[in-house]
Amino acid sequence: MIQKLIDAIGKTNAPVVVGLDPNLSFVPRFLQEKAREEAGSISDPSDPARDPNLVAAAEAVWEFNKGIVDAIYDIVPAVKPQIAMYEQFGLPGLAVYDRTVRYCREKGLIIIGDVKRGDIGSTSASYAKAHIGRIEVGQNRIPVFDVDFATVNPYLGSDGVEPFVDVCNSCDKGIFVLVKTSNPSSGEFQDVLTRDGVPMYELVGQKVREWGAKSMDGRYSNVGAVVGATYPEQGERLRKLMPETFILAPGYGAQGASAEDLSAFFDEDGSGAIVNSSRGIIAAYTKDAYRDFGPEGFAQAARAAALDMIEDLRQAIAKR
Repeated sequence: MIQKLIDAIGKTNAPVVVGLDPNLSFVPRFLQEKAREEAGSISDPSDPARDPNLVAAAEAVWEFNKGIVDAIYDIVPAVKPQIAMYEQFGLPGLAVYDRTVRYCREKGLIIIGDVKRGDIGSTSASYAKAHIGRIEVGQNRIPVFDVDFATVNPYLGSDGVEPFVDVCNSCDKGIFVLVKTSNPSSGEFQDVLTRDGVPMYELVGQKVREWGAKSMDGRYSNVGAVVGATYPEQGERLRKLMPETFILAPGYGAQGASAEDLSAFFDEDGSGAIVNSSRGIIAAYTKDAYRDFGPEGFAQAARAAALDMIEDLRQAIAKR
């Protein structure tokens, strides 16, 4: 699967993944009002799964996502829907998550399900089946959410990760393991020194390299790593520590990381990483640089922001 992502990056010449993290505050008011008007005919106040408010919110998110995807599918290789942004709207939200995944697949995009799963062996195996594998029902093996990659939390160790690796091999899928995350408090655990004097994130990086050796796909492994762009020094160290590991780098733009911060995340030939931007693209119309597009032009603003990010990264990588 990692080779499919690499090929898609090469086709678009854009190592960029757009995070589809549709906080309701990002969704233009006109979409929300339209969804509320229509929710009455498809909802049932007595059924929590069809509460009119949740139905309306989810439908507004769907229309927002569709607009974004239609505007960017031909210029970027991948999208990364964050499942929590859909779960907050209950079953209607999860239905929109699934609908979004299916629509992105129709558009030819690689889909990274940002689900951050990881548990004891049997539970992780179930998570893996649900998100990147298939569930057996009678004589049938059925894909459920069916994303191409899933993000995985390694805190429970190999018991929690290896079931995902097994599914990567049996279903030609991939994972990105959390190694050094972009959030400000990540260092509370990830930077703590082990008994050997090695930071925890480096220990996890070593394990990712071991897990990855079991699922190689050409030059890189199907077992990738999440490394926050907000920590460029750690990213440079991890790039050297994990030479066969593809890096998913969140934190560009809204979280403060620049393209220059990311240059060391890539290999010398400019491969080996893909950079995520979520609200910096999908909520671009709220930013001063793209405000002229207005709420009705939210999708066009997202396209403009994505093109600006692509060019920014190209220039930074070229300087390596």
